[in-house]
This record gives sequence, C-alpha cells and structure tokens, in this order.
Amino acid sequence: MADQKGMAKTSTRTLWKGAITFGLVHIPIGLYSATAESDLNFDWLDRRTMDPVGYKRVNKKTGKEIDKDDIVKGIEWQDGQYVILSPEEIAAAYPRTTQTIEIEAFVDADEVPFVYLERPYYVGPVNKGDKVYALLREALKQTGKVGIAKVVIQTKQHLAVLIPCGPALILNLLRWGGEIRSWEELKLPPSDAKAAGVREAELNMAKQLIEGMTAHWSADQFRDSFKEEVMKLVEAKAEAGDTAHVDKVESQPAAPAGADVIDLTELLKRSLQRGGGGKAAAPAPAPASKKAAGKQAPAKKPAPAKARNRRAA
Repeated sequence: MADQKGMAKTSTRTLWKGAITFGLVHIPIGLYSATAESDLNFDWLDRRTMDPVGYKRVNKKTGKEIDKDDIVKGIEWQDGQYVILSPEEIAAAYPRTTQTIEIEAFVDADEVPFVYLERPYYVGPVNKGDKVYALLREALKQTGKVGIAKVVIQTKQHLAVLIPCGPALILNLLRWGGEIRSWEELKLPPSDAKAAGVREAELNMAKQLIEGMTAHWSADQFRDSFKEEVMKLVEAKAEAGDTAHVDKVESQPAAPAGADVIDLTELLKRSLQRGGGGKAAAPAPAPASKKAAGKQAPAKKPAPAKARNRRAA
C-alpha cells in the first residue's frame, strides 16, 4: 500500500488496547480505525428552534410513548411467541473481556472469501512491542498466511483475520459462518466454463478486454459522487450565509489499559516445543515484575441460540 493518495486522514486515537497471542507469544497492541464513514448524516432538527430531534420509545400498536422501565427484551421463538430475557440473564451470556486477540490458526491468505470481511482496524504496537510486532508481520508476509482469531470488543465476541499489509498489520472483523447466505438456490451458471456454454474464443476475447482495462489500484480514482454533489451544495449555501447553529453534545469513551512485553526468544522456543498444530496454546503467565496489567480470564463461547435468525435480507 505505497500509494496513500485519496485515502482519509490517519486516526491516531486508540480504540482498544490489549495483546495478540499465538502459542506463548504475547504482542501488546492498540487498535486504530482504518476507515472513515462516507455516508451523509442528515440530522433531524426542529425547524422552530433548531434543536436536535431524537427518537421516542413508542408502542407500535397503540402509537403511544412508553416509559423506559416498561420495556423488556424478548426473542421470537415461534410466530408470535416470544421468550423474555432479564438484563441479568443477558449479562450472564456475554463473553468475558480478556483484552487479547487470540490467534487460533494460520491459513493461506486466499482461503478467506471476501464476503466474510466486515470491518478493518489498523493494529499498532504499544509498550515496546515493535520487534515482536515486526516479527509476526514479516513471518505472515513470507509464508503467505493470515491469522484467524477471536476477540471481544465492547462485550461482543468477534471472529477476525489478522492480515499483513505494507508496514502494518490489519485486524479485519469477520462475519460468522451462519451469517453468510448460501448461493445453492440461486440460478447460477455451472462453475465449469464449457458446461456453462462459454466458447474458448469468447473466453480469450474477454481476457484480452480485461488485460486492456487492467490498471493499478488507486483509491483516489473512486469517489462517492452523490456525497460530493451534496457537499458542493452545502458549501455554496454556507458561503452564502445560509446556516443555522445547533448545539451538540459528544462523549469519548476511555480506552482500556495495555499489556507489557515478555521475552520473545524464550516464548518462541517454548511454543515450538509444545507443537504448532491445532488451536494455539494459552499464553503463559508473565514474570512477576512484568505481569500484564488488567489480565482477565479467557473468553467463554456464548451458548448456541435456538431462536431463529430474524435479520432482514
């Protein structure tokens, strides 16, 4: 990623601090936002006072506003039949925060389908973790592998893939297996070109067309034209003095504490002695003088839900 033209400004605000673990190796890191939202946010305002307009809790059947204390959470089990869960029951099911990105396996980079990629974060070393960070990055590059890991962020457990990209490691959250729809019932042509009725001459011409249109990737070439047109209109109206003042209240969450570095060479030797197959071993406790701050118990897997997935298509 040598070409940085057209990319959004770097975010240096740490969103999450913890460590990457594989075998007995422990890499203290911080997560940084790798994306900038490009959607236009049209806020609701009261035309009379220019005050922000929020959302009300409304009973969908009666149309009347209800009190927060009268709201309970339920999951539909069958049509019209809901199971009500208390806040305590929901809290008990949450995975425990461990502040670790635990790599469970390394796979070939091209084995992870793009459809599973969801949200990227930059991973940066903290607390003198530069050397072991660089070691993992270069090892992944030279082997063509990526790390499949689990991480808990804000009480939610995520599947993720750790990818080397230029000088950085990127943690891309993945969708779970049950969240990707099958293509089995779609009327798709056979995967074999001949069975799909594609002739060799046609395929060669298509390849030539692709070759003729081949270029190097540049983020600056691809822009949201709708956003640019709207922002031109906004800029013109602002320069004409057609603006209104709206008071805003913002809060910034505090980032958790990070973790210390422990000896690299010794942990690599011990990891190799234990064997690298299967799920990575849990990291050994750090020496007393360098014990990781705020280390907690490993995350528990949430129990499988029997309720139907009600997500919209």
